Amino acid sequence: MEINHLYFAYGKKPVLKNLNLQFKEGKITTLLGANGCGKSTLLKLCTKNLNPKYGVIRLGKTSIQRIPRKEFAKKVAIVQQKNQIQADLTVKDLVSYGRTPYIAFMARPSQEDFEAVEEAIHLCGLDDLKDRKIGTLSGGQIQRAWIAMALAQDSHYLFLDEPTTYLDIKYQIEVLKLIKDLNQSLGKTIVMVLHDINQSIHFSHEIIGLEQGEVVFQGTPQEVLTEEKISQLYDTPLKLVQLEGKSYITAKEV
Repeated sequence: MEINHLYFAYGKKPVLKNLNLQFKEGKITTLLGANGCGKSTLLKLCTKNLNPKYGVIRLGKTSIQRIPRKEFAKKVAIVQQKNQIQADLTVKDLVSYGRTPYIAFMARPSQEDFEAVEEAIHLCGLDDLKDRKIGTLSGGQIQRAWIAMALAQDSHYLFLDEPTTYLDIKYQIEVLKLIKDLNQSLGKTIVMVLHDINQSIHFSHEIIGLEQGEVVFQGTPQEVLTEEKISQLYDTPLKLVQLEGKSYITAKEV
């Protein structure tokens, strides 16, 4: 997916300003930046939940605005930060919604649809929970169910808006390991928004830093996450440390 000269504003307030970037195929890319920098807005634009004021987002050589919504849903899936669903819906029912783009109006699901749902449930480790109602699950289990629904869409691109928010650290790690496994085993191109810088370092191939609606850096974690750059991005003094051969970001001593 390639983005050229993208501009978006809420009313008269610019949110994204002349963005130019590319999400690399088959990689995990994480968007970093302070609250209000445009991360979630960018995800909504890339998934056709918002329309740009000007600029273009392309899949291959085609603007996503020219791709019919049903066809687009076969190529791009998103797991939003906040999701609402009936508490008495089962996991299997929720995941089956991911097959909506493939089922004609008033038609019944095919064998292929049933198999796709079962495969998504299995990949997300939900086999023992598929008949459980959503309202009885933990936060981490619910998040895996939403990811399974997105997987059932069988799309190449998977966008996740803060997939670890509101989760305990155990479930954060479970979800991030699942995302990494899906990238490695299925070759999916994954773009996600994270607030935890250290999780971004260890679960991403590429990191894009956004500041006031503009890209200030893009590259591998090793290339872009210097003390100077990350401190500027969050407007606070941060320190880069090494522990057992791995990099971590922490607050500088006051």
